[in-house]
Amino acid sequence: MKNIKIGVLGAGTMGAGIAQVAAQSGHEVVLVDVNQVQLDKAKIALMKILDRMIEKGSLDDTGKTAIVGRMQFSTQVTDFKGSGLIIEAIVEKIEVKHLVFKEIEEIVGVDCIIASNTSSLSIASIGSVLKVPSRVIGIHFFNPAPLMPLVEIIPAVQTNTETLNTAKSIIDSWNKVTVVCKDTPGFIVNRVARPFYGEALRIYEEGIADFATIDWAMTELAGFRMGPFTLMDYIGNDINYTVTETVFAAFYYDPRFKPAFTQKRHMEAGFLGRKTARGFYDYSEGIALPAPNKDEKLGQQIVDRILAMLINEAYDALFLNIASREAIDLAMTKGVNYPKGLLAWSEEIGLKTVLSRLEDLFQEYGEDRYRPNPLLKRLAK
Repeated sequence: MKNIKIGVLGAGTMGAGIAQVAAQSGHEVVLVDVNQVQLDKAKIALMKILDRMIEKGSLDDTGKTAIVGRMQFSTQVTDFKGSGLIIEAIVEKIEVKHLVFKEIEEIVGVDCIIASNTSSLSIASIGSVLKVPSRVIGIHFFNPAPLMPLVEIIPAVQTNTETLNTAKSIIDSWNKVTVVCKDTPGFIVNRVARPFYGEALRIYEEGIADFATIDWAMTELAGFRMGPFTLMDYIGNDINYTVTETVFAAFYYDPRFKPAFTQKRHMEAGFLGRKTARGFYDYSEGIALPAPNKDEKLGQQIVDRILAMLINEAYDALFLNIASREAIDLAMTKGVNYPKGLLAWSEEIGLKTVLSRLEDLFQEYGEDRYRPNPLLKRLAK
């Protein structure tokens, strides 16, 4: 697999990270971006990362020289010639992806796999412009790509078996944890994780608890590494809101994925999170983060509600054959560091208990967002 030349389009954080992983895995890599300034930034960032690895003892000077020697930084897509796999990691706009996919196909050989790192767009749609659409596939990394183990592999309806098997084998050889899933909005992680944000926002909007208390409950009582509001600030409210909005529209406006006005208003105000020093929290120098209300009874109610919604979404993904039971749990633990796989967690809690919580919410609100999944209902009997 190491003799396959890898092309990466887009030298942003994700594209540069993917290129680094490929080069560290022994591939000749060409990283292409039309913006020379962005390419220069990516090269400087890579050197700093490799130097830090040397300081920590995980790399030596010889290894660094070899990795850098395998990488080419270019503004010309024609340098993709001879590649066996291209991974596109550019702006999430379908019309732009269509243009570059058509352009790339004219340069590479007939056996070259052309993949997208999209987090929410249809792989079938992206590949529809290709003359050989059977070569298209989704290869979705998580940020930061060199550190996060999970990669979602998404075959489109056009993708042939050889493309799927080859793409999976290549990414497996990079010491990544791969899960294969259907080409549906949000794939596994960005679909199943929506209630982590959405239900937390709903609890806040109802005045049940503030941001800090909800975050405290989900970290201290439920064991998540970050609370939903801390995590949204880390991701960026512009990015997180856009993914929610995209998934909501892609599911024909299913109320389960309805965006929250609270997040929209923060985004509109420019309160994007850590990158703007203001999000749901104020990160300005000298400003202390607010203290939570450490009422354990309230905290447990918050945990039970959000967790029930997450579990329901995981069962919906299983019910609709988006991925296997193992893949769904693996995706959530390796892709977003959940303390447990949601399906396994549901069995620990008890399916009847989870179902009862959802039925209570559904009865109280009368909203479809709380409807229990049919598979969960069957299994809880």
